[in-house]
Amino acid sequence: MNDNLSNRLSIIIPHYNNKDILYNCIHSLTNIAYKNCEIIVVDNNSTDNSVESVKESFPQIKIIKSDTNRGYAGGCNLGSKSSNAEFLLFLNNDTIHNNDFIEPLINLLDSDQAIASVQPKIINFDKTNFDYAGGSGGFMDYLVYPFARGRIFNTVEKDKGQYDDTKQIFWASGACFLTRKKVFENIGGFDETLFAHMEEIDFHWRSYMSGLNVYVEPKSIIYHKGGGTLNQNSSQKTYLNHRNSLILLLTNYSIPLSLYLLPAKLILEIISSLKELFTFKIINFINHYLAIFWVVFNFNIIISRRRKNKIIRSKTDKEIFNKGVILSKSIIILYFLLGRKKYSDLK
Repeated sequence: MNDNLSNRLSIIIPHYNNKDILYNCIHSLTNIAYKNCEIIVVDNNSTDNSVESVKESFPQIKIIKSDTNRGYAGGCNLGSKSSNAEFLLFLNNDTIHNNDFIEPLINLLDSDQAIASVQPKIINFDKTNFDYAGGSGGFMDYLVYPFARGRIFNTVEKDKGQYDDTKQIFWASGACFLTRKKVFENIGGFDETLFAHMEEIDFHWRSYMSGLNVYVEPKSIIYHKGGGTLNQNSSQKTYLNHRNSLILLLTNYSIPLSLYLLPAKLILEIISSLKELFTFKIINFINHYLAIFWVVFNFNIIISRRRKNKIIRSKTDKEIFNKGVILSKSIIILYFLLGRKKYSDLK
Protein backbone atom coordinates (compact mmCIF):
# COMPACT_ATOMS: atom_id res chain seq x y z
CA MET A 1 0.00 0.00 0.00
CA ASN A 2 1.07 3.54 -0.75
CA ASP A 3 1.29 5.60 2.44
CA ASN A 4 1.98 9.01 0.87
CA LEU A 5 -0.45 11.93 0.66
CA SER A 6 -1.23 11.47 -3.03
CA ASN A 7 -3.30 8.30 -2.73
CA ARG A 8 -6.01 8.22 -5.35
CA LEU A 9 -8.12 5.80 -3.31
CA SER A 10 -9.04 5.39 0.35
CA ILE A 11 -10.41 2.00 1.39
CA ILE A 12 -12.67 2.63 4.39
CA ILE A 13 -13.56 -0.29 6.63
CA PRO A 14 -15.93 0.26 9.59
CA HIS A 15 -15.23 -2.31 12.30
CA TYR A 16 -16.76 -3.52 15.55
CA ASN A 17 -15.12 -6.47 17.33
CA ASN A 18 -13.85 -9.79 15.87
CA LYS A 19 -10.11 -9.80 15.21
CA ASP A 20 -10.13 -12.72 12.78
CA ILE A 21 -12.46 -11.25 10.16
CA LEU A 22 -10.60 -7.93 10.18
CA TYR A 23 -7.21 -9.65 9.93
CA ASN A 24 -8.36 -11.75 6.97
CA CYS A 25 -9.78 -8.69 5.22
CA ILE A 26 -6.61 -6.61 5.63
CA HIS A 27 -4.38 -9.53 4.68
CA SER A 28 -6.38 -9.96 1.47
CA LEU A 29 -6.05 -6.24 0.68
CA THR A 30 -2.27 -6.33 1.04
CA ASN A 31 -2.20 -8.66 -1.97
CA ILE A 32 -4.19 -6.49 -4.38
CA ALA A 33 -2.50 -5.20 -7.52
CA TYR A 34 -3.66 -1.60 -7.11
CA LYS A 35 -1.14 0.21 -4.89
CA ASN A 36 -2.13 3.89 -5.08
CA CYS A 37 -4.35 3.61 -2.04
CA GLU A 38 -4.56 3.71 1.73
CA ILE A 39 -6.54 1.57 4.17
CA ILE A 40 -8.56 3.36 6.86
CA VAL A 41 -10.11 1.21 9.59
CA VAL A 42 -12.76 2.96 11.68
CA ASP A 43 -13.07 1.34 15.10
CA ASN A 44 -16.68 1.74 16.26
CA ASN A 45 -15.70 1.58 19.94
CA SER A 46 -14.91 -2.15 19.89
CA THR A 47 -14.93 -3.90 23.25
CA ASP A 48 -12.05 -6.20 22.31
CA ASN A 49 -8.48 -5.49 21.18
CA SER A 50 -9.10 -6.52 17.57
CA VAL A 51 -7.95 -3.26 15.96
CA GLU A 52 -4.77 -2.98 18.05
CA SER A 53 -3.94 -6.61 17.34
CA VAL A 54 -4.39 -6.22 13.59
CA LYS A 55 -2.40 -2.95 13.62
CA GLU A 56 0.60 -4.88 14.96
CA SER A 57 0.49 -7.17 11.92
CA PHE A 58 -0.25 -4.39 9.42
CA PRO A 59 1.36 -1.17 10.71
CA GLN A 60 0.64 0.64 7.43
CA ILE A 61 -3.12 0.83 8.05
CA LYS A 62 -4.64 4.02 9.38
CA ILE A 63 -6.82 3.69 12.49
CA ILE A 64 -9.64 6.09 13.31
CA LYS A 65 -11.23 5.56 16.72
CA SER A 66 -14.80 6.50 17.58
CA ASP A 67 -15.89 7.01 21.19
CA THR A 68 -19.24 5.38 20.39
CA ASN A 69 -20.54 2.70 18.05
CA ARG A 70 -21.73 4.84 15.15
CA GLY A 71 -22.81 1.88 13.04
CA TYR A 72 -21.96 1.37 9.40
CA ALA A 73 -23.24 4.80 8.37
CA GLY A 74 -21.41 6.78 11.03
CA GLY A 75 -18.24 4.73 10.76
CA CYS A 76 -18.03 5.30 7.01
CA ASN A 77 -18.75 9.03 7.39
CA LEU A 78 -15.99 9.33 9.98
CA GLY A 79 -13.54 7.50 7.75
CA SER A 80 -14.36 9.65 4.74
CA LYS A 81 -13.44 12.79 6.68
CA SER A 82 -9.93 11.43 7.15
CA SER A 83 -9.44 10.89 3.42
CA ASN A 84 -7.96 13.29 0.90
CA ALA A 85 -8.32 10.80 -1.95
CA GLU A 86 -10.36 11.19 -5.13
CA PHE A 87 -12.15 7.87 -4.62
CA LEU A 88 -13.66 6.20 -1.56
CA LEU A 89 -14.14 2.43 -1.42
CA PHE A 90 -16.52 1.44 1.39
CA LEU A 91 -15.84 -2.13 2.40
CA ASN A 92 -17.22 -4.57 4.96
CA ASN A 93 -14.68 -6.11 7.31
CA ASP A 94 -15.87 -9.66 6.53
CA THR A 95 -14.72 -9.64 2.91
CA ILE A 96 -11.79 -11.01 0.93
CA HIS A 97 -10.92 -9.98 -2.59
CA ASN A 98 -9.57 -10.93 -5.98
CA ASN A 99 -6.24 -9.15 -6.37
CA ASP A 100 -7.44 -7.21 -9.44
CA PHE A 101 -10.83 -6.11 -8.11
CA ILE A 102 -10.03 -2.39 -7.81
CA GLU A 103 -9.08 -1.55 -11.39
CA PRO A 104 -12.40 -2.39 -13.13
CA LEU A 105 -14.30 -0.25 -10.61
CA ILE A 106 -12.05 2.78 -11.08
CA ASN A 107 -12.03 2.33 -14.86
CA LEU A 108 -15.83 2.43 -15.00
CA LEU A 109 -16.03 5.58 -12.85
CA ASP A 110 -13.32 7.21 -14.96
CA SER A 111 -15.31 6.45 -18.11
CA ASP A 112 -18.42 8.41 -17.12
CA GLN A 113 -18.73 11.35 -14.73
CA ALA A 114 -22.48 10.70 -14.47
CA ILE A 115 -21.85 7.47 -12.53
CA ALA A 116 -22.00 8.07 -8.78
CA SER A 117 -21.02 4.59 -7.60
CA VAL A 118 -20.10 1.14 -8.81
CA GLN A 119 -20.05 -2.20 -6.99
CA PRO A 120 -18.27 -5.46 -7.81
CA LYS A 121 -19.92 -8.84 -8.19
CA ILE A 122 -20.20 -10.12 -4.62
CA ILE A 123 -19.96 -13.85 -4.05
CA ASN A 124 -20.40 -15.74 -0.78
CA PHE A 125 -17.37 -17.21 0.97
CA ASP A 126 -18.26 -20.59 -0.55
CA LYS A 127 -17.23 -19.00 -3.89
CA THR A 128 -20.21 -20.53 -5.71
CA ASN A 129 -23.32 -18.63 -4.57
CA PHE A 130 -24.13 -14.97 -4.92
CA ASP A 131 -23.91 -13.02 -1.70
CA TYR A 132 -27.10 -12.11 0.15
CA ALA A 133 -26.00 -8.50 0.66
CA GLY A 134 -25.62 -7.44 -2.94
CA GLY A 135 -25.15 -10.19 -5.52
CA SER A 136 -24.50 -8.64 -8.92
CA GLY A 137 -26.25 -5.35 -8.27
CA GLY A 138 -29.18 -4.15 -6.20
CA PHE A 139 -32.73 -3.14 -7.16
CA MET A 140 -35.90 -2.20 -5.27
CA ASP A 141 -39.62 -2.43 -5.81
CA TYR A 142 -41.89 0.61 -5.50
CA LEU A 143 -42.77 -0.26 -1.88
CA VAL A 144 -39.07 -0.13 -0.89
CA TYR A 145 -38.37 -3.85 -0.69
CA PRO A 146 -34.81 -4.44 -1.95
CA PHE A 147 -33.50 -7.39 -3.94
CA ALA A 148 -30.48 -8.12 -6.10
CA ARG A 149 -29.42 -9.95 -9.21
CA GLY A 150 -28.69 -13.31 -7.67
CA ARG A 151 -30.78 -12.91 -4.49
CA ILE A 152 -34.47 -12.31 -3.88
CA PHE A 153 -35.50 -12.57 -0.22
CA ASN A 154 -33.94 -15.86 0.99
CA THR A 155 -33.49 -17.40 -2.46
CA VAL A 156 -29.81 -17.13 -3.39
CA GLU A 157 -28.67 -18.29 -6.82
CA LYS A 158 -25.44 -20.00 -7.79
CA ASP A 159 -23.13 -17.85 -9.87
CA LYS A 160 -23.09 -19.38 -13.34
CA GLY A 161 -22.08 -16.20 -15.13
CA GLN A 162 -25.73 -15.30 -15.75
CA TYR A 163 -25.27 -11.77 -14.38
CA ASP A 164 -21.80 -10.95 -15.70
CA ASP A 165 -22.84 -7.91 -17.73
CA THR A 166 -22.00 -4.39 -16.65
CA LYS A 167 -25.41 -2.96 -15.81
CA GLN A 168 -27.16 0.07 -14.41
CA ILE A 169 -28.65 -0.79 -11.01
CA PHE A 170 -30.56 1.07 -8.28
CA TRP A 171 -28.23 0.52 -5.36
CA ALA A 172 -24.68 -0.65 -4.88
CA SER A 173 -24.06 -2.90 -1.89
CA GLY A 174 -22.57 -1.47 1.29
CA ALA A 175 -20.47 -4.63 1.45
CA CYS A 176 -18.33 -2.99 -1.22
CA PHE A 177 -18.80 -0.03 -3.51
CA LEU A 178 -16.64 2.70 -5.00
CA THR A 179 -17.69 6.34 -5.21
CA ARG A 180 -16.10 9.73 -5.70
CA LYS A 181 -15.38 11.65 -2.51
CA LYS A 182 -16.80 14.77 -4.15
CA VAL A 183 -20.08 12.97 -4.89
CA PHE A 184 -20.22 11.48 -1.39
CA GLU A 185 -19.86 14.92 0.17
CA ASN A 186 -22.24 16.69 -2.24
CA ILE A 187 -25.02 14.17 -1.60
CA GLY A 188 -24.47 14.34 2.16
CA GLY A 189 -22.81 11.02 2.90
CA PHE A 190 -24.70 8.33 4.77
CA ASP A 191 -27.62 9.29 6.99
CA GLU A 192 -26.49 8.29 10.48
CA THR A 193 -30.11 8.11 11.65
CA LEU A 194 -30.31 4.83 9.74
CA PHE A 195 -27.30 3.49 11.73
CA ALA A 196 -27.04 0.26 9.71
CA HIS A 197 -29.02 -1.47 6.93
CA MET A 198 -30.43 0.29 3.87
CA GLU A 199 -28.12 3.27 4.28
CA GLU A 200 -26.49 2.43 0.95
CA ILE A 201 -29.92 2.21 -0.69
CA ASP A 202 -30.74 5.64 0.70
CA PHE A 203 -27.40 7.07 -0.51
CA HIS A 204 -27.87 5.73 -4.02
CA TRP A 205 -31.51 6.82 -4.13
CA ARG A 206 -30.29 10.34 -3.36
CA SER A 207 -27.66 9.89 -6.07
CA TYR A 208 -30.47 9.28 -8.56
CA MET A 209 -32.39 12.27 -7.20
CA SER A 210 -29.36 14.44 -7.97
CA GLY A 211 -29.14 13.19 -11.56
CA LEU A 212 -26.44 10.53 -11.25
CA ASN A 213 -26.46 6.79 -11.97
CA VAL A 214 -25.24 3.60 -10.28
CA TYR A 215 -23.66 0.53 -11.87
CA VAL A 216 -22.35 -2.97 -11.16
CA GLU A 217 -19.10 -4.10 -12.76
CA PRO A 218 -18.89 -7.93 -12.54
CA LYS A 219 -15.32 -7.96 -13.87
CA SER A 220 -14.51 -7.03 -10.28
CA ILE A 221 -15.14 -9.81 -7.74
CA ILE A 222 -15.03 -9.99 -3.94
CA TYR A 223 -16.20 -12.60 -1.44
CA HIS A 224 -18.40 -11.75 1.53
CA LYS A 225 -18.93 -13.82 4.64
CA GLY A 226 -21.96 -11.90 5.89
CA GLY A 227 -23.18 -11.56 9.48
CA GLY A 228 -19.68 -10.96 10.80
CA THR A 229 -20.87 -8.04 12.90
CA LEU A 230 -24.67 -8.49 13.09
CA ASN A 231 -26.12 -11.95 12.57
CA GLN A 232 -28.58 -12.40 9.72
CA ASN A 233 -31.26 -13.61 12.17
CA SER A 234 -30.70 -10.77 14.62
CA SER A 235 -33.85 -9.12 15.96
CA GLN A 236 -32.04 -5.78 15.75
CA LYS A 237 -31.55 -6.38 12.04
CA THR A 238 -35.32 -6.94 11.70
CA TYR A 239 -36.03 -3.68 13.49
CA LEU A 240 -33.53 -1.63 11.49
CA ASN A 241 -34.57 -3.04 8.12
CA HIS A 242 -38.28 -2.38 8.65
CA ARG A 243 -37.81 1.01 10.31
CA ASN A 244 -35.38 2.23 7.66
CA SER A 245 -37.59 1.01 4.84
CA LEU A 246 -40.44 3.12 6.22
CA ILE A 247 -38.15 6.12 6.61
CA LEU A 248 -37.05 5.89 2.98
CA LEU A 249 -40.61 5.52 1.66
CA LEU A 250 -41.73 8.60 3.60
CA THR A 251 -38.78 10.82 2.69
CA ASN A 252 -37.35 9.86 -0.70
CA TYR A 253 -40.56 9.95 -2.75
CA SER A 254 -42.60 13.09 -3.34
CA ILE A 255 -45.19 13.76 -0.62
CA PRO A 256 -48.19 12.66 -2.78
CA LEU A 257 -46.52 9.39 -3.78
CA SER A 258 -45.34 8.68 -0.20
CA LEU A 259 -48.86 9.12 1.14
CA TYR A 260 -50.36 7.07 -1.69
CA LEU A 261 -48.03 4.13 -1.05
CA LEU A 262 -48.05 4.24 2.76
CA PRO A 263 -51.30 2.23 3.33
CA ALA A 264 -50.09 -0.66 1.15
CA LYS A 265 -46.74 -0.58 2.91
CA LEU A 266 -48.37 -0.74 6.35
CA ILE A 267 -50.61 -3.64 5.31
CA LEU A 268 -47.55 -5.62 4.21
CA GLU A 269 -45.80 -4.72 7.46
CA ILE A 270 -48.71 -6.17 9.44
CA ILE A 271 -48.74 -9.35 7.32
CA SER A 272 -44.99 -9.72 7.80
CA SER A 273 -45.32 -9.24 11.54
CA LEU A 274 -47.99 -11.96 11.74
CA LYS A 275 -45.64 -14.34 9.96
CA GLU A 276 -43.10 -13.67 12.71
CA LEU A 277 -45.76 -14.25 15.36
CA PHE A 278 -46.94 -17.55 13.87
CA THR A 279 -43.33 -18.80 13.72
CA PHE A 280 -42.88 -17.85 17.40
CA LYS A 281 -40.36 -15.05 16.71
CA ILE A 282 -41.99 -12.83 19.29
CA ILE A 283 -39.22 -10.22 19.50
CA ASN A 284 -39.21 -9.84 15.72
CA PHE A 285 -43.01 -9.47 15.82
CA ILE A 286 -42.71 -6.67 18.37
CA ASN A 287 -39.90 -4.99 16.42
CA HIS A 288 -42.19 -4.48 13.41
CA TYR A 289 -44.37 -2.23 15.58
CA LEU A 290 -41.45 -0.58 17.33
CA ALA A 291 -40.27 0.41 13.85
CA ILE A 292 -43.65 2.02 13.10
CA PHE A 293 -43.76 3.74 16.49
CA TRP A 294 -40.27 5.17 15.90
CA VAL A 295 -41.52 6.86 12.74
CA VAL A 296 -44.60 8.24 14.51
CA PHE A 297 -42.65 9.68 17.44
CA ASN A 298 -39.72 10.99 15.36
CA PHE A 299 -41.64 12.75 12.64
CA ASN A 300 -39.34 15.76 13.00
CA ILE A 301 -36.56 13.59 11.52
CA ILE A 302 -38.84 12.66 8.60
CA ILE A 303 -39.43 16.36 7.93
CA SER A 304 -35.72 17.17 8.22
CA ARG A 305 -34.79 14.44 5.72
CA ARG A 306 -37.38 15.69 3.27
CA ARG A 307 -35.93 19.21 3.44
CA LYS A 308 -32.41 17.92 2.79
CA ASN A 309 -33.60 15.83 -0.14
CA LYS A 310 -35.38 18.84 -1.66
CA ILE A 311 -32.04 20.68 -1.84
CA ILE A 312 -30.29 17.97 -3.87
CA ARG A 313 -33.24 16.81 -5.98
CA SER A 314 -33.05 17.52 -9.70
CA LYS A 315 -34.97 14.43 -10.90
CA THR A 316 -38.62 13.57 -10.27
CA ASP A 317 -39.94 10.20 -9.13
CA LYS A 318 -41.21 9.59 -12.66
CA GLU A 319 -37.80 10.29 -14.20
CA ILE A 320 -36.15 7.83 -11.82
CA PHE A 321 -38.80 5.17 -12.50
CA ASN A 322 -38.24 5.65 -16.23
CA LYS A 323 -34.65 4.48 -15.83
CA GLY A 324 -36.00 1.01 -15.04
CA VAL A 325 -34.13 0.63 -11.76
CA ILE A 326 -37.22 0.59 -9.52
CA LEU A 327 -39.59 -2.33 -10.07
CA SER A 328 -43.13 -1.03 -10.66
CA LYS A 329 -44.64 -4.32 -9.41
CA SER A 330 -44.61 -5.76 -5.89
CA ILE A 331 -41.65 -8.10 -5.40
CA ILE A 332 -43.63 -9.72 -2.56
CA ILE A 333 -46.47 -10.72 -4.88
CA LEU A 334 -44.08 -11.84 -7.61
CA TYR A 335 -42.02 -13.95 -5.19
CA PHE A 336 -44.50 -15.39 -2.70
CA LEU A 337 -47.65 -15.66 -4.84
CA LEU A 338 -46.34 -16.09 -8.38
CA GLY A 339 -43.18 -18.05 -7.57
CA ARG A 340 -40.76 -15.69 -9.33
CA LYS A 341 -37.65 -16.67 -7.38
CA LYS A 342 -34.90 -15.30 -9.66
CA TYR A 343 -34.10 -11.88 -11.04
CA SER A 344 -34.30 -13.32 -14.56
CA ASP A 345 -37.90 -14.39 -13.81
CA LEU A 346 -39.03 -10.83 -13.16
CA LYS A 347 -38.98 -9.70 -16.80
